Amino acid sequence: MEWAGRLHGGGRSPRSVAAYAGDVELLGAFLAKAPTDKSSHGLRWPQLREATESDLMRFIQELIQNRDYQPAAVRRKIASMRSFYRFLRRAGKRADDPSLELELPKRERLLPQVLKEREVEQLLQKGAGWKTTWLNLRDRAIMELLYASGIRRAELVSIKLEDVDLGTRTIRVMGKGRKQRLVLFNRTTADAIRNYLNVRPRSNDNSLFLGHTKHRLSPRHIWEIFSRIYKVSKLKNKASPHTLRHSFATHLLERGVDLVTIQELLGHESVATTQIYTNVSFEHKKRAYDEAHPRDRQKHR
Repeated sequence: MEWAGRLHGGGRSPRSVAAYAGDVELLGAFLAKAPTDKSSHGLRWPQLREATESDLMRFIQELIQNRDYQPAAVRRKIASMRSFYRFLRRAGKRADDPSLELELPKRERLLPQVLKEREVEQLLQKGAGWKTTWLNLRDRAIMELLYASGIRRAELVSIKLEDVDLGTRTIRVMGKGRKQRLVLFNRTTADAIRNYLNVRPRSNDNSLFLGHTKHRLSPRHIWEIFSRIYKVSKLKNKASPHTLRHSFATHLLERGVDLVTIQELLGHESVATTQIYTNVSFEHKKRAYDEAHPRDRQKHR
C-alpha cells in the first residue's frame, strides 16, 4: 500500500509502520461493521475513503467506551488516521481531511513502575532453568544488560557482535528514529556477556543474542524470557522488561547521576521526558521511608 510505503520511507521502523497500518485497518473494519483480521494490513476497506469526521468520532468513542482503550493507545490511532487522511488529500484521492478537528485525549501522567534495588537483585539471581547451558548463560546476560544499560527490548535484539566492546564496556544501539547511541554497562554485565560468548553457538547470524534456532531473537522472545524468570523469582510487584529500564533510570538518579546523562543513556529526545524520573525517585524514597521508619512499623504491626 502506497501510504504504508511512504511511512517506511519517512524513517519509521517496520514495527511502527505495521502499527499505523493496523490502526487504519481497525478503523476500516469498524466502518464496514466487519471483524478485524490482525494478520492483514492491506487497508482493503473502501469505506475508508468515504469516512466523515462523524465516523471517525464514533470510532474513537467505540475505542474508549466499549473496547476500553487507554488514552495513549487512542492518541496513536488518531495520529495514524491523521497521517492516512493527510496522504489521501495530498495524493488527490480526497478533497478534504476528516481527521483535522479530532481532539486528542489527555496524556496520562502515571508514574513509571519501578523495582527496589533488592527486588532487582532478587530477579537477576534467578534463571529460566533451561536444560542447555548456553541458553541459561544467554538469559543471564540479557537480564543483566537490560538493567545495566536501560535499553529497550527492540534495541537489545538489534545488537550485533561487532557493536559490543567488552574492554570499554560500551555497546552501540539503534534507538527510535534509527538513531544510534552509545550505552554503558557494568563489570557484572561484562562478565555475564563474556561467559555467554564463550558458549554461544556458531551461526551465520551475527546478532549478539540467538534463539533456539541459532537466529536473532525478537522483542517477543525477550518478553517470554523475562516472564519465565519473573515467575521463578516470585516477586510480589508486577514487572516487565521495561520496568528494568525505569528502575535503571531511577536508581541512577537516586545515586546522584544528573538528568542530562540519564537522558543520553536512555536515548530520550528531550530532558523533559527524563524529568519524570525525578517524581518517580521521590515516590520511591517515600515508599522506602514509610516501610522503614520505626515509629510507623511499631504502630502497624
